[in-house]
Amino acid sequence: MIMQNIRLTIQYDGTRYLGWQRPEKDGLTRSVSYKISEILRRMTGKECPLQAGARTDPGVHALAQTVSFQTESSLSPEEFLHGLNRSLPQDIAVLDAANAPERFRADLNAVSRTYECRICTAKVYNVFTAGRETHRYPAPDILLMQSAAELLKGKHDFRPFSSGRKKKGTQKTLLSVTFAQDQDQIVMQITADDFLHQMPALIAGTLLEAGAGQRPPESIAAIFDGTEKAGRPAEAKSILLKNIQYS
Repeated sequence: MIMQNIRLTIQYDGTRYLGWQRPEKDGLTRSVSYKISEILRRMTGKECPLQAGARTDPGVHALAQTVSFQTESSLSPEEFLHGLNRSLPQDIAVLDAANAPERFRADLNAVSRTYECRICTAKVYNVFTAGRETHRYPAPDILLMQSAAELLKGKHDFRPFSSGRKKKGTQKTLLSVTFAQDQDQIVMQITADDFLHQMPALIAGTLLEAGAGQRPPESIAAIFDGTEKAGRPAEAKSILLKNIQYS
């Protein structure tokens, strides 16, 4: 039997889920990966362990998550696409399915990930977009946030910007932080080679505090050296995995 390596691009509203993947004791069935794995098991008759380009945190959304799995099933990528979308809940959708090279793994081959934080700056928040944004009025100062963001860029030990217990592999390279502002919204975009648990939300929350004048931009250095703590994390509903880049 020929082994297929299938690559999926999926999007999901993370509101109802405890993240991409959770240990069984922490609510395995309320994870996005569980919903997909269960359908693949029914379609193929076997377990299909999934690899994902990013392990999104509880409540975080994904515009384009990359997933790979291997299977001996003779089902085509198109059949996987339609079969998954017929059975998945309405807050998870498979956008694309394709055969990938034998050695491709969505988790190991990613070179960077990009998250967005969306901030509503209107005096009264928009009820139709409130589930995807955090609300800040008056609008935070973009220049202050940019000054703080410059100190985050580069290779650092980002453990202070994580709520996880990981002690190894905490050095990450933050490649860029950009801000786009219109009349009633700011979109913050954070790109790094990889992210730790809750790192996107803690970075965004810390930068928002700098933009609100609640901490000086220079406090980033103090957070890295352990003399200050990172800010409160931005609301998970405002965090979106935008895309994953591969070489």
